[in-house]
Amino acid sequence: MVTTSAVLGIAAVALGLVLTPGPNMLYLVSRSITQGRRAGLVSLLGVAAGFGVYLAAAATGLAAVFTAVPTAYTVLKLAGAAYLLFLAWQAVRPGGTSVFAVGQLPVDPARRLFAMGLVTNLLNPKIAVLYVSLLPQFIDPAQGSVAVQSLLLGATQIAVALTVNALIVVFAGTLAGFLASRPTWVRVQRYLMGAVLAALALRLATDRSRPLPV
Repeated sequence: MVTTSAVLGIAAVALGLVLTPGPNMLYLVSRSITQGRRAGLVSLLGVAAGFGVYLAAAATGLAAVFTAVPTAYTVLKLAGAAYLLFLAWQAVRPGGTSVFAVGQLPVDPARRLFAMGLVTNLLNPKIAVLYVSLLPQFIDPAQGSVAVQSLLLGATQIAVALTVNALIVVFAGTLAGFLASRPTWVRVQRYLMGAVLAALALRLATDRSRPLPV
């Protein structure tokens, strides 16, 4: 069984990641602003399905592949760290914009919105890094089945991510209007997100842990 500290730890990591701009946030915000809250929530269902795929993979032995091929694990971690640094630079670079400053998108039916949310999440390097590199750091084989711990910690991450993303979808239009008239707040948001992303990249690049077999 997972410990309370592990649950709180993965919840904190999940909160930090979901609040930093990435493919999921960009897609959900753009859909919510250009097509309405319903479209944003349908897209979020697709994102949730993507989380389910990652959770199932983590619980059924995804880490075993990286245990057998340590080099692949190292490459993934370094690639993930580089991606997070890229997102940090995108947030703070001169001329950068807020995630809530989006352009117009074509109106899509619910089925396509769901599918795009699913694909966006499955191809999101930030989520792949979370399940392969960050989540295992909170698993203790002495506490019992690694698979069960993966499921419980993954469920915690999903609960945090979906709650925050749902709030973002519901209030995306309000936040966009608020930030549009307050450039100082936009700069603060960008630099704060950049700092969080850079810190996560540094932690990931310097982590020496190995994936745990189920």
